[in-house]
Amino acid sequence: MKLKSSSIATLTFTLIFFAVFILKYEANISTGDLAYQYEVGVAFPNLSFSSPIGIYNARDGSNRLFVVEQQGIIRVFENTKNTTTANVFLDISNKVINSGELGLLGLAFHPNFTSNGYFYVYYTSDNPLRSVFSRFTVSANNPNEANVTSEFILLQVLQPFTNHNGGQIAFGPDNYLYIALGDGGGAGDPLGNAQNRSTLLGSILRIDVDSSSGGLNYSIPNDNPFVGNVQGYREEIFAYGLRNPWRFSFDPVTGWLWAADVGQNRIEEIDIIEKGNNYGWNIMEGSLCYSPPSGCNQTGLELPIWEYNHSLGFSVTGGFVYRGLKLNELKGAYIYGDYGSGRIWALWYNGTGEPVNVELVDTSLSIPSFGVDEMGEVYICAFDGKIYQLNVVDIVAPEIGVPYHTPLEPLPNQEVKVDVNVTDVASGVREVILSYRSDTLWTNVTMILVGGDTYTGNITAMPYQTQVEYRIIAHDNADNTAVNDNLGLFYTYTVIPEFPSTQIITVLMASTLIATFFSCKKRPKKSS
Repeated sequence: MKLKSSSIATLTFTLIFFAVFILKYEANISTGDLAYQYEVGVAFPNLSFSSPIGIYNARDGSNRLFVVEQQGIIRVFENTKNTTTANVFLDISNKVINSGELGLLGLAFHPNFTSNGYFYVYYTSDNPLRSVFSRFTVSANNPNEANVTSEFILLQVLQPFTNHNGGQIAFGPDNYLYIALGDGGGAGDPLGNAQNRSTLLGSILRIDVDSSSGGLNYSIPNDNPFVGNVQGYREEIFAYGLRNPWRFSFDPVTGWLWAADVGQNRIEEIDIIEKGNNYGWNIMEGSLCYSPPSGCNQTGLELPIWEYNHSLGFSVTGGFVYRGLKLNELKGAYIYGDYGSGRIWALWYNGTGEPVNVELVDTSLSIPSFGVDEMGEVYICAFDGKIYQLNVVDIVAPEIGVPYHTPLEPLPNQEVKVDVNVTDVASGVREVILSYRSDTLWTNVTMILVGGDTYTGNITAMPYQTQVEYRIIAHDNADNTAVNDNLGLFYTYTVIPEFPSTQIITVLMASTLIATFFSCKKRPKKSS
């Protein structure tokens, strides 16, 4: 197929435009110069929680969110802004010791949750003080309620102190359960747990919950880094040398395991966790020597990809790599914050170049956790009892192109399809509405995104000679609204007779010609 010269010119311009746009975008990111400002807003105004320490989704297509309250309760609700009810999904507050850094700390849903109903929790209990990792099962009769009697304890780890418990649990892309444990507490890791691989403390563990072996209620993956060692190292350990890894997550695109490790007196750090690596604590705090305070041996230690000092915050909270749809500029960035200062940052890192870190917003919130919904949108837990969202400061309404309808001349009782391009670079398009009328009343239809920036919707069939007017209304995720009504004239069409006018004219002309032909043929000849 040959392209016309005009088509080639259009294609060339389009490619150049997108190339320039991408280069400009990457250049902005590389210098930390974002195009937009950001803010936090309450995501669910009608809901409040008691010490919400985590927010999760079940990856089951239900569009539900689950909030973990530190005292030992998990609540579930529909992920809609105006939802008014958060039901109790699980209450194990009678099992949980809750104070300071203790409590119900983590939640993870089995990759096959939709079929087996399994989910896993991490909580602290006493007598003796310990971390407990358990499996529960959802109720057979109510998907919004767990069977509280179904607890199956996988693992218990004794704790020497009440702080530095870690708390995150999550399934990796390999379907194994990853568990974060702090060094057991006490200033400076007095027991040396983080560098001691014969204990589970100060490590991220990796276990298989779908089988059991060796007298355990789980099994150890064959490719864990210390499987088969003869030094007495715990084979559950995936990585070690961590002080208090407070929240980790997997990037669903790269599979990388991102973790935030809370520092001692000077440094907060972000790490990419890899199998078998030693992340340095308590030899080092971030990139600085800790014990000894200078001249420490850094051989074999993995330094953080990013760190900050205590002028910016004093307790890092790990987040998620953003893969949602609303915050276009932040795609691929690791969103994290600080519990103490309330700051929230975006961190870009590709594994080779220098990382780029940008402060997005400085809040007054105490932030214990971030979470994502099934669409990858980021949420923020705060100890004021609210769940927040990160929003772009967007005062620009969506841009609506010129709509077009097919067929151009609809027949009676024939539906009309309307297509239109709608864009919103800043916060993204939330909803596009096709609004039409054939009298004084408007009918609104939510249009469907069919590819790229194109939305489509249908106008119902109308009888002969009906005149239809329509317009396009678009809302973005910052609640800006645009209307394209053709400058008040609206877009219009009229339902034609069963035969379109062109066909009627053609038939009339043909009939006239035929009649003329036969008339001439029958005319008598003149006598000579």
